[in-house]
Amino acid sequence: MCFGFNAPGALRRSLEEKGVDRRSFLRGAVAAGVGVGLAGLGGSAAIAAPASSAARAGRPVPPGLISIQLYTLRSIMRGEGVDATLASLADYGYTKVELAGLYGRTAEAMRATLDSLGITPSSSHDGISSDAAALETKIANAVTLGQTHINVPYLDSTNADDWRRWADQMNAEAAVARDAGLKYGYHNHAHEFTTDLGNGLTPWDIFTSRLDPKLVHLEVDLYWAVTGGVGVGASDPIQFAIDTILEAPQKVLQYHVKDKENLTGDRNFADLGTGIIDFARIFRAHTPKEYIVENDQPDVTPLQTAEVGYNYLRSLRF
Repeated sequence: MCFGFNAPGALRRSLEEKGVDRRSFLRGAVAAGVGVGLAGLGGSAAIAAPASSAARAGRPVPPGLISIQLYTLRSIMRGEGVDATLASLADYGYTKVELAGLYGRTAEAMRATLDSLGITPSSSHDGISSDAAALETKIANAVTLGQTHINVPYLDSTNADDWRRWADQMNAEAAVARDAGLKYGYHNHAHEFTTDLGNGLTPWDIFTSRLDPKLVHLEVDLYWAVTGGVGVGASDPIQFAIDTILEAPQKVLQYHVKDKENLTGDRNFADLGTGIIDFARIFRAHTPKEYIVENDQPDVTPLQTAEVGYNYLRSLRF
């Protein structure tokens, strides 16, 4: 989800507050790839990624598994900006994107644009369907676009019965999606872990016990999973996120790879490699099928976030 877009100059102010030279940062993060030495800036040493962790010999994320959630680029995805933005993503090396709407275009038109750039919309965020016709349209568009995944991006309620009803509806929608050759998933935020529905029951408890693992997968947003760990008082929020991934009955097929500036609050987004999340540690614990770059509030421009994110994932070793 998005909570606004910072004006130009925010990155400079952010880095000044951290005591980091902006030119050095841009040279390292954009030109060279990864700000591995910045991984612990502005955060808790308890969960900050030590430089040796990112530099450790290991495998990188294959380029074909890297995607980006286009919600990150929403502020420039208007009119002709759609074509220019997607062309820039292709230049950075992206061959996949996750859609967040069609920006006023038909599925056929968006497919043609993406095809011309060598980009596949492997996934999308689409809300839970209001009726059978909406479900039919959602699936038809996904098939036209050549997607392999479709995900419900957000649900929220303090009523346990709502979560049970949603889980049952998602199981039903996922069965239809499966027949169309699509994998159907759910994307978390932090409140699924922190909302008490009564007697300590959480939305995550209901979803992981009620969503059919044969039909529904999880797209785990790592920022929000770590934030959820902070919210429930976990001594090690990174381990909380790892346990969330490993203990879920559903398959975790996708990650939203989103960094967190520090442990205070839940709106402190950071470009990859400049925050406190030790992604190498998480990736070693579980390898998904897709790594999706995201930043809800890019510090300078969404395009810089996209370029830094791609280079980070290509340079990280785990």
